[in-house]
Amino acid sequence: MSTLAHEKQIFEYEKTITLLKEQNKGNALWTDEEIAKLESKLQQLKSKIYSELTPWDRVAICRHPQRPKAIDYIRNICEEFTELYGDRLFRDDRAVICGFAKIEGQKFMVIAQEKGCDTQSRLERNFGMMHPEGYRKAMRCMRLAAKFKIPVLSLIDTPGAHPGLSAEERGQGWAIAQNLFEMARLPTPIVVILIGEGCSGGALGIGIGDVVAMLEHSYYSVISPEGCASILWRDTNKKELAAQTLKMHVEDLMKLDIVDAVIDEPAGGAHYDPAEVYRNVKKYIASQWNILKTIEPQNLIEQRYQKYRRIGEFSIEENPPIA
Repeated sequence: MSTLAHEKQIFEYEKTITLLKEQNKGNALWTDEEIAKLESKLQQLKSKIYSELTPWDRVAICRHPQRPKAIDYIRNICEEFTELYGDRLFRDDRAVICGFAKIEGQKFMVIAQEKGCDTQSRLERNFGMMHPEGYRKAMRCMRLAAKFKIPVLSLIDTPGAHPGLSAEERGQGWAIAQNLFEMARLPTPIVVILIGEGCSGGALGIGIGDVVAMLEHSYYSVISPEGCASILWRDTNKKELAAQTLKMHVEDLMKLDIVDAVIDEPAGGAHYDPAEVYRNVKKYIASQWNILKTIEPQNLIEQRYQKYRRIGEFSIEENPPIA
């Protein structure tokens, strides 16, 4: 497993304990009690490091190559899944997976951004960066969900929408704006979960929902830390400062009413115990569906409108000072 910068001390400690245990097999130099004390100190070290993570450490966890991707969630939380392809205008965008699913016996329309897990799949999935046809494909499937009165589950994990010229030529901005407009008025429940990166309009294009939750170490931001550092300070080396300044993790976003809930991850991140994360996500989806299914469509749309209307604060000075 890949070692992150903040975990180097943990891995060195684990390596030492493993070596001591191997040496003990041939010649018992360490007692079981002494080994147990070392293991206890290791747990204390893990608790200390994982309780003092910086915003940049959490970005690194979010981008860990072994972190579960959208396709892993589909395989592990869905009893059934039938994929749908294409936007009926241009082509099928492999950066987004759409399809009918069954979770805890309930039918859902799943819209999930997929980054890929190795070189070949990452190229095929365009690293989770959707083209305009991807957003149109997602909206086509959401309209189907509304037609058949099926709730929508949106799984977000993207560094942003595809920034290339071809995407702009085919109407990237329009496609995202159209999705924002239609999702705001979609007459069926929408549950949004950020499972990894959630950058800019690339995430927001499938991110309007009745409830929005984030995994503990995912992040949701108008721009990546590197992009922010490049623009504000003209220095990408200030990415750690940018990660801290952007306030893009779930605790800060819940205070601003942008996000509604946090879904816990195991210590160190979702890649350490994916099965636990799948259970937590599945439990959250079921709990929200039990609430949302009782709300009439017109009330649901109004509540969704008011949810986004409340985001942001401003004040007006009645007598502003004269310059």
